[in-house]
Amino acid sequence: MRRWVFAVALLCGIGLVTAPAAAAATRDKADAAAGWLARQMTDGERFEADFGGQKFPDQGLTIDAIFAFAAAGVSDTNADKAIAWLAKPEVTTGYVGGGTEAYAGAHAKLMLAAQIRGKDTVSFGGVGLKAGLLSLLTPSGRFSDRSEYGDYSNALSQSLALLALDRTPGGAPVSAVTFLAGTQCADGGFPQNFGEATCTSDVDATATVVQALRATGDPVNAREGTSWLVTKQHANGGFGFGTNAPNANSTGLAAEALAGHRPAAASKAREFLRSLQVGCAGAEADRGAIAYDATGLNPATAPRATAQAILGLARVPLSELHGGGRPQAPVLACP
Repeated sequence: MRRWVFAVALLCGIGLVTAPAAAAATRDKADAAAGWLARQMTDGERFEADFGGQKFPDQGLTIDAIFAFAAAGVSDTNADKAIAWLAKPEVTTGYVGGGTEAYAGAHAKLMLAAQIRGKDTVSFGGVGLKAGLLSLLTPSGRFSDRSEYGDYSNALSQSLALLALDRTPGGAPVSAVTFLAGTQCADGGFPQNFGEATCTSDVDATATVVQALRATGDPVNAREGTSWLVTKQHANGGFGFGTNAPNANSTGLAAEALAGHRPAAASKAREFLRSLQVGCAGAEADRGAIAYDATGLNPATAPRATAQAILGLARVPLSELHGGGRPQAPVLACP
């Protein structure tokens, strides 16, 4: 049951509004989005998932916010509060696992967040994130969960592991890079799940994998993945998950991967993201938020959509995210 709650909590995030002490006005779309996102955090420090009236800590979405704040270079006060909350032992172990449980994706994602915020990953929240992650490296080169509930590791967790370990003196293990490159489908893209009978390339996975491969010295496979990614762009500039209509989450990740490599496609993707952003005509409390898709702003999906859209709008790859931006959570400048 606890594993199920963990998995679902990674997908959903709903927070309560916390007003900042002071907010600067901005015309920058990424900055405005990051400011809105910060104001959705419970106590200005975290996101929570609500299941049937029962709330659970949403460490995954909180980390997404840290990535977004670093990309935009704003809301640094909230990012600092968020990493402090994540470093509470019960919050850390509730995410990465404790006892016989250890989750590869959670170790990797939290380790990268800690690195972005300049924190010690040798002992974070009482957990050795680097050692814990490396303990999940299998002989094949795959980082796998150690859990009685099954192995939920995938291309996203493998990519985050490479990105986090690449920032360490020892770098990412060669076997792990080789394993990820070896999962490439015949069309050049990458699947989200490993070992399936039919290799099916996925936009979210490919956008993340190519960033990890670039960072760890495999530009050839990264370039092939990027070429596949461009073929999945819709006429309106957006990207969708599988066969679904374009959405902010997939488009944000794709735009981040394309930036600096396929500028025309990246620019179109950013235009799509901006088309989903609430502007000055919207309710004041919603300005800066980015809707999941063209159906309009949904409070249940907007925080994660906004967090991932910011990555595409800001044009900063995951490998180059660093904290230390402006402290305030900006508001959209309106007449």
